Amino acid sequence: MITRAFDGVTEGLSRDDVLDNITLFWLTNTAISAARLYAENTTPFFGINNVELPVAVSVFPDELYQAPKSWTQQAYSNLVHYNRLPKGGHFAAWEQPELFVNEVRTGFRSLR
Repeated sequence: MITRAFDGVTEGLSRDDVLDNITLFWLTNTAISAARLYAENTTPFFGINNVELPVAVSVFPDELYQAPKSWTQQAYSNLVHYNRLPKGGHFAAWEQPELFVNEVRTGFRSLR
């Protein structure tokens, strides 16, 4: 999605959106702390950890790893919602805010 913004495709993000985000990290000197999760993680990202909390999974097509429903059912014994979306990627809340908000609302509606 970020690359497409610079190729002139208007779909969710603009060039200004991307530059604003980069500027925020640059001026606040927070890029390193934002990347810390990836540098210090010692467990497999896609390992099955038998999480028992209620979990909602939204799969966006431009994400690096698109978790299959069979995997999520094994990893999350209390899977309350699973959905594949038509667009969005790693930064779904930023790229597709309406889709993201609808997914959060739908995913956790049963927990009210």
